[in-house]
Amino acid sequence: MSEGNGSGTTGNSLLAGWNTPANLVTYARIILVVVFIVLTVVAGPAGRDNLVLRWVAAVLFIVAASTDKVDGYLARSRNEVTELGKLMDPIADKLLMCSALIVFSVFGEFAWAWVITVLFLVREVGITVMRFFVMERPGGKVIAAAWPGKLKTVFQSIALSMYTLPVWSLADVIAPGIGWTTWYYVLAYAMLIVALVLCLYSGGVYLRNTFGASGRDA
Repeated sequence: MSEGNGSGTTGNSLLAGWNTPANLVTYARIILVVVFIVLTVVAGPAGRDNLVLRWVAAVLFIVAASTDKVDGYLARSRNEVTELGKLMDPIADKLLMCSALIVFSVFGEFAWAWVITVLFLVREVGITVMRFFVMERPGGKVIAAAWPGKLKTVFQSIALSMYTLPVWSLADVIAPGIGWTTWYYVLAYAMLIVALVLCLYSGGVYLRNTFGASGRDA
């Protein structure tokens, strides 16, 4: 999963190619974010108010996260990588991930939730602002993602997908008495911490490449 549609471009204007198939997929992902938030909130903490809605929200989250590969593939295969796509694709990712983190923090679904969420938000909002700053500079263009940011997105997507799934409801159905759900959430938390470390590191790489030597974004 990437934080951008690619490294090429179809034009200098930000709105050039706004209606390409890749960008339309990105817009659809943003709509899915809104639906995911509504369903998750209505389902309540860990889906205990409405288990069915939580399962539906989990499926939508996974679909929205997975389709990031789709718009990137469409953009590259059709040679329709645009400045708008490189900007909106990471924004769609950040909206999805950050909204999930905020909702889970409100519900208190993992330890140190607000600390972790705030650290993620500071980095994500800061980098998004920096992207606009870069675009406003003379000759500035959106910088494509480098491997730390891409890897961060992978770990973050997997971790939050695991939290979104209400596996606690399967504890008495699949291998009851073993307590496997505890280890499931331990693994999810560990992956979230790895994602946080990569998030902060890649943010530092972005700042270095933006204000220091030229290079690629994280």
